[in-house]
Amino acid sequence: METLAVRTIEENKTSLSIREKLSVVIELTKLRITTFVTLTTMFGFICFAGKITLDIIAPTLGILLLSSGSAVINHYQERQTDALMKRTKNRPLPSRKISPQSALILSLILVFSGSIILYFGSGLLALGLGILNLIWYNGIYTPLKKVNPLAIIPGSIVGALPPMVGWVAAGGSIWDPQILILGFFFFIWQIPHFWLLLMIFGKDYEQAGFPTLTQLFRVEQLARITFIWIAATFVTSMLIPLFGILKNNFIEFGLLAAGIWLTWNSLKLLKSEKENVWFRFAFREINIFAIIVVLLLTIDKLFI
Repeated sequence: METLAVRTIEENKTSLSIREKLSVVIELTKLRITTFVTLTTMFGFICFAGKITLDIIAPTLGILLLSSGSAVINHYQERQTDALMKRTKNRPLPSRKISPQSALILSLILVFSGSIILYFGSGLLALGLGILNLIWYNGIYTPLKKVNPLAIIPGSIVGALPPMVGWVAAGGSIWDPQILILGFFFFIWQIPHFWLLLMIFGKDYEQAGFPTLTQLFRVEQLARITFIWIAATFVTSMLIPLFGILKNNFIEFGLLAAGIWLTWNSLKLLKSEKENVWFRFAFREINIFAIIVVLLLTIDKLFI
C-alpha cells in the first residue's frame, strides 16, 4: 500500500512537470496571438476559395508554427527588458523556467517545420510571405520599438500578411484588389490595437527604457489620436464591399452596424478623465470588432 502511494505521488509530480512545460510552451508561443494570426490566414483562404478544402491545412498549420516560432524569438530578443517590467518579469525566460538556448532551439524547430509545410503544401510565394512576416516582426518592428515610439505604424504590416498567405495558398494573387483591401483593413486595425496596448502598459515600458507615446503627446491628445485610428478602422471596413468581396447586402449592414457600435463606444476616449480604463475598454472593443468582421465575411463566403 505504501509503495502504491509513493508511486501515485511520483506520477502526480511527473504530471505537474508536464503541465508546467506545456504552460511554458504556450506562453513562449503567445498562443492567443498566434491563434488569431492563424485564423486570419484561414480567413484569407476562405475569402478566395469560397469554401473549406483540404488545401487549407497546409497554410493554417504552416503559419501557426511559423508565427509560434516568431513569438519565441521575440521572447528571446526581449528577455532582458521583460525582466524589468512588472507585466512580463514572470515570463519563462526572465523567470528562468527555460534557458535562452532551449528557447532558441524551440524557435528554430517551429520556424523550420512551418517553413517546410508552407513550401510543400502552399508554394514558394506563401512561404515567402510567411518568412517576410517573421523578418518584419523580429528584425524590424522589435528593434525599432526600442528607439521610436511610432514603430507601431510600420510594425502593423505584420497584421496584413497572414491573410495574404491564405489567399495565395488558395490560388489567388497578392495583387488582387480584394486581398489588398483585406490586408489594408488588418494593417489599419493593428495600429490602434498595438497603440492601445502600449498605452495601457505605458509605465511598464517607461521603466524598461522603451520610448513611449506619452513622451510625444499628452494623454488627451493620445486619446483623440487613438479615436481617429479607431474611426479609420471602421471606415476601412466599409471599403471592403466596394471591392466585390461580399455577396449579401445583409452582411454589409452587419459591417455598418458593427462599425457604428465600435465608433460610438470609442467616444468614451474623448471624455475628460485621464484614467486608462477607457484605453482598456477600447482595446477590447476593437479586437471584438476585428473578430466580427472576420465572422461576417466568412459567413458570406461559406453559407450565403
